[in-house]
Amino acid sequence: MDRDISYPQAEDLARSSARLAPSPDAALDDFAAAVLAGFARKRRSIPCRFFYDARGSALFEEITQLPEYYPTRVETALLEAHGAEIAALMGNAPVLVEFGSGSSRKTSLLISAVGGLEIYIPVDVAGDSLAEAAEWLGERHDGLAIRPLVADFTKTGTLPAIARGRRKLGFFSGSTIGNLSHAEARAFLANAARLLGKGSAFLIGVDLKKDPSILLAAYDDGAGVTAAFNLNLLVRINRELGADIDLDRFAHDVVYDESQGRIEMYLKSLCRQVVRVLGQEFSFTEGERIHTENSHKYSVAEFQALARSAGWTPARAWTDADQLFSLHLLRLE
Repeated sequence: MDRDISYPQAEDLARSSARLAPSPDAALDDFAAAVLAGFARKRRSIPCRFFYDARGSALFEEITQLPEYYPTRVETALLEAHGAEIAALMGNAPVLVEFGSGSSRKTSLLISAVGGLEIYIPVDVAGDSLAEAAEWLGERHDGLAIRPLVADFTKTGTLPAIARGRRKLGFFSGSTIGNLSHAEARAFLANAARLLGKGSAFLIGVDLKKDPSILLAAYDDGAGVTAAFNLNLLVRINRELGADIDLDRFAHDVVYDESQGRIEMYLKSLCRQVVRVLGQEFSFTEGERIHTENSHKYSVAEFQALARSAGWTPARAWTDADQLFSLHLLRLE
């Protein structure tokens, strides 16, 4: 079956992505600079974007299938249950822009529900992930032109020329917006408004505030998959930066800061130790932590207020019966 996509074959997308993405040396330099700077801070940290090497991505896929990890399961169920209503409220449009390379299954559900779509533009820094998602979706949605954009979706400057002058819809799934601080989330939403333009609609997945025991279980599962995902950052530092970190001397640590409404993930040092990275030494005390991720949770009213502050008008929100997760439809008048 012929597919109308913006490249003849998936390998052409991979070549295009390679041209747009940072070179391997530049990516390694970025990782090295972030680790060295993060370890030198008083509050040590590694940006969460570095979770997703090949092993990290595979581990995250395992996490989404765990019984404790509800976001993927619940968001998919909401799209299945309310897809027709969501599509009716979003309205027909020729262009769908997805921020981040989310679950292709969830994207496919939305594409199937929305009428009049001609062009799909996924935006992400990971060219390989974009290639895989584009190929998977192209096989399932005949006639949809797919124009991947390798860029930082939080501050994308421009969309492909084919989107200009056309009504656009936005999609941001998986509660990834929770990884941003409130200021960063507001800036992202404002930039998305600029990119999508007047008359657009934007569907966003947002994790809800709830019993902390449910949240803590979702980020510290009984099978230890999330712990392995977190510790894989240290594996990556050893492999790519020639470090000598002993993984047995660090542990996965998760807390819920109720005052900030967020889960915080750390790697905790289990003893006094010195680690070496690229010829530099860093001393850790027992109990000292490396911050690896925040995941902010919202009430429906809190997220709607945040959206309004960035110029969006909340149109509707859908939640599951247990109030675990929400989908928000925003409009730009």
